[in-house]
Amino acid sequence: MDLTKVFQQVKAASRTLTLISKEKTNEVLLALANEVEKRTDYILSANEKDLQKKDPKDPTYDRLKLTTERLKGIADSIRDVVNLPSPIGRTIDEKVRPNGLNIKRISVPFGVIGIIYEARPNVSLDVFTLCFKAGNACVLKGGTDAHESNSAIVEVIHKVLEEQGVNKDIVALLPAGRESTGEMLQARGYIDVIIPRGSAGLIRFVNENAKVPVIETGAGTCHTYFDEKGDVTKGRNIVFNAKTRRPSVCNTLDTIIIHRSRLADLPAICEPCASKNVIIYADEASYEALNGHYPATLLEHAGADDFGKEWLDYKMSVKTVDSIDEALLHIQQYGTGHSEAIVSEDQKACDKFVQMVDAACVYTNASTAFSDGGEFGLGAEIGISTQKMHARGPMGLEELNTYKWVITGNGQVR
Repeated sequence: MDLTKVFQQVKAASRTLTLISKEKTNEVLLALANEVEKRTDYILSANEKDLQKKDPKDPTYDRLKLTTERLKGIADSIRDVVNLPSPIGRTIDEKVRPNGLNIKRISVPFGVIGIIYEARPNVSLDVFTLCFKAGNACVLKGGTDAHESNSAIVEVIHKVLEEQGVNKDIVALLPAGRESTGEMLQARGYIDVIIPRGSAGLIRFVNENAKVPVIETGAGTCHTYFDEKGDVTKGRNIVFNAKTRRPSVCNTLDTIIIHRSRLADLPAICEPCASKNVIIYADEASYEALNGHYPATLLEHAGADDFGKEWLDYKMSVKTVDSIDEALLHIQQYGTGHSEAIVSEDQKACDKFVQMVDAACVYTNASTAFSDGGEFGLGAEIGISTQKMHARGPMGLEELNTYKWVITGNGQVR
């Protein structure tokens, strides 16, 4: 495949999006949601081919797996996006200068957005939906593990676009393999921005090799700090949900940080996790607190490498601290700027945690599992940005637009 030609076609097609009305955009997306449900068996058949090549014990197996229920949820998310206001053409601010010039800042699409992602075929639909609603074309580079699934999904998208009279070149799926990734990263002039979604290794590779601007998303080493004035019932429920809801996603709890004065409550906090066979890597103090109260087969002594690790599995570590300041230092050292939480009934402690933690999403008395575009009311997300330029946290429609200045005069010269 001549990828330069593909990039040229997508760039040219992106310009046609300016001619599509907001009403037509919504009509296309509703047709896509219906087609996804109609072609569920076809998509699942392709997905099964990918699943057969992967060990079910692999932590990424769950990310790869599609089900009828999950596809129904994706279709519903597409409909949710339809109901959201278009981000295009918003007046962000406006002012009139003393010389009479009217200056507006107007939201506009990026143009072409490139997405590099691993074994998560749902991303293909999420990305297209958000990019299309926000007026962007997209170039998709999925992982080899999900290529059959991604190919089937893009085929469904192309079918809907052709039936709706929209240029199908507004979305392209690149071939599996690293060669196409390398060409994509060099496609300056064709792709306006690249968003990598996946492991820390993938994100690092993209940052180090891209000539196209990058918005960094993905890797999340997430902590929950149980304060000296934390509520055990809240902590127990929050830890269980944050760790076990979907352990293969980036908002999952990786490390419990617990105040030393509350170690006696640690067995009660961790007890529900045993039902999901969560392996705990505990430091010396927390190991002593859990020993005899948590299944011995699921309890390990923590090593130096067990902190700062994104487990993506039914595993987590426990760190004991003597103060909230020590907890904050631990997060500063090991966090990735994704999602951090505190469990405490002390409002001053909660306020300090929120003020001091440097992360895209900071929670008080709630699960980090809520770090999600849908849960934030964005309809869906294209990724969770862990950087500080342009966008931070779940990226929805508004974050897929940039802006331009529009200046209206009446003959003024400088």
